[in-house]
Formats: sequence, C-alpha cells, structure tokens
Amino acid sequence: MDIQIATLCDFAADYNGKLVISGTFDTLAARALPVVHPSCALAMRFCFTQEDVGRHKLSINIINEDGESLDPANMPIEPEFDVKMPKEIPFNTRNMVMNLQGLRFTEDGIYSIDIGYDGELMMRLPLRILKVNAEV
Repeated sequence: MDIQIATLCDFAADYNGKLVISGTFDTLAARALPVVHPSCALAMRFCFTQEDVGRHKLSINIINEDGESLDPANMPIEPEFDVKMPKEIPFNTRNMVMNLQGLRFTEDGIYSIDIGYDGELMMRLPLRILKVNAEV
C-alpha cells in the first residue's frame, strides 16, 4: 500500500473516485488555550497493488510532542478493511475522508497525525498549534 495523498483540511469529499480537498492547513492559531477546532477532515488517497489483497488495519492517531494521544479514550482510530482486486488489475486507488470534530488542544506546540498500516507507521503529518497575542 502506498499513500499518495494525506492532508489535514477544512473539507474533503470523494466525488466519483476523485478526491476533492479544500483548505489544506498545518497550523492553527489560537488567542487562548485550550482551543477546540470545531470541524476538519483528514483526506487520504491510497494506492493498492496485487500484493495488498486481503484484510488490513489502518491506524490514525493524533499525538503531542511527548507521543501521547490527543484523545486517549478515542484514539487511535483503527478501522479494518478488505482489499479485493481482479487479477488483471495492476493497481487500484481508494480515497478515504475522516471527518474530525471537536479536536481539543490544551497546549501550543507541535502535534502529529500518525497514519499506520498493519502496525507500521506510514506517514506522520505535522500540525502546529500556535498561541498568538490577543492584541491587535
């Protein structure tokens, strides 16, 4: 399995096999902490080959600089799925959009969105929470 695209964004959708992404970001600025980001999406596009046929487990975890989950009660998110492909198909792509609501960050700093596949870390997306001066 190969991750062709992975990004945090304001909105994403799969539209007839096309991944639609709007508002990609890697920094959230907040005047006060904790800050709650009401709604965003993790947009991903995977490419599978014949060797990926079978059952697999994806893992999504948002962690702080110390490696602790942002929400230990609900993360990591670990959906399981089957990859099926006819023998004559050399590769197949699939889009996945995970809508994330109410992400709560108690401290500023660098966070990471870890994407794993069958127990192996495949990608780490950085996310910076930046506390800004409230004065204008």
